[in-house]
Amino acid sequence: MKEEHKPKKDYLAIDRTNLANERTLLAYWRTSLTFFVLWAFLIKTIFWFWSIMFWSISILFWVILFLYWTIRYMRYKKIIKKR
Repeated sequence: MKEEHKPKKDYLAIDRTNLANERTLLAYWRTSLTFFVLWAFLIKTIFWFWSIMFWSISILFWVILFLYWTIRYMRYKKIIKKR
């Protein structure tokens, strides 16, 4: 009889990959929050009319970055889980 060789999962490598993925997500969140704070600072230092425009742009930019990076994290988490 021939034994089937099933590849063993390296659980430590999977855990390291998950931790790296989470660390990357937190770095992305921190970056998006930095953009938000930067725009908030710029709003305080410019004229009122322009501040509303910059505020709306910064909120939109922050939300887009936040959602994109969160979705990217979830997609990679699924890929890692499959392996």
